[in-house]
Amino acid sequence: MMELVLRIANVTAGYGKLPVIYDVSIGVSKGEIVTIVGPNGSGKSTVIKSVFGFAKVFNGIIAYNGTDITHKGTDAVARLGVGYVPQMENVFTNLTVEENLEMGAYVRRDEAVKPDIKGIYDIFSELRSRKHEVAGKLSGGERQMVAIARAMMMKPKVLLLDEPTASLAPKAASMVLSKIKEIRDLGVPVLMAEQNARKALAASNKGYVLVAGRCVKEGRAAEILADENIGKLYLGL
Repeated sequence: MMELVLRIANVTAGYGKLPVIYDVSIGVSKGEIVTIVGPNGSGKSTVIKSVFGFAKVFNGIIAYNGTDITHKGTDAVARLGVGYVPQMENVFTNLTVEENLEMGAYVRRDEAVKPDIKGIYDIFSELRSRKHEVAGKLSGGERQMVAIARAMMMKPKVLLLDEPTASLAPKAASMVLSKIKEIRDLGVPVLMAEQNARKALAASNKGYVLVAGRCVKEGRAAEILADENIGKLYLGL
């Protein structure tokens, strides 16, 4: 069994006093893209937010590389090596692409920031020619690549993505998912919540189906895609 980088164990979480997800367990290992899918309002984003400290965990444990991070603040979680890209407002629209990348390394004190930016452009080659352009003028797909690239500047050991293809055209969504696969192949496992079930699962190793805050199916992504009942009932496939 592969060692888990991120373990979400029997977590009930939500906002204020209101739970949104119930008894959810998810594991992310090295070399994996793990995707949470399900209908709107099923709690997909809340799972992601509970890991990063934006949702309140009422019960259960969240562990990163064996360390309990259940009630740690967002800054502490980020410094441990957990990267996070929210769905909305995930770039500084008034800054250039390169300035966004520099902001991604705001807590770093090493001398490798500039070389790492060059490495980011090797992954996100589409951004190299746009590096001096203001992010607000980019297309939706390009802005999403900037957001993910900025998160990578913190050298995360695991990356959390909340609806990375939301509102993107099919071609742009496919491009973003291909970049996520590159990141996985570079050694950074990914946990993402996604509405675009078919494309996201096709790019993933494992999947979890949430309905009304509860996990109704888990397994290899290909198995979930092949399950006609799950597809028709919950995923619109």
